[in-house]
Amino acid sequence: MSIESLHRGIAPASVVPRAAAKAAELTTVEASDLSIVAGAARVTVRFTADDAASALRIGADVVADLRVVADLRASLVTERVKGTWVPVR
Repeated sequence: MSIESLHRGIAPASVVPRAAAKAAELTTVEASDLSIVAGAARVTVRFTADDAASALRIGADVVADLRVVADLRASLVTERVKGTWVPVR
């Protein structure tokens, strides 16, 4: 998820833990991270899912929860296929 801006009063340090906690309500979270890409904060939450539909549903729930505290530029659910991250369909 690429963050455009945080809503008033939201501490930047709370965003990644919030995203990971939301995913953890639904599945196993393997990792979470914050990076800066093209000048924007990017939150990554890596989690397990049984299939593409489950992954998309979990991703949508995490995005919906983050929209409560931030405006997002973009979001994407990806999966690792033969060493490459590709969009889940």
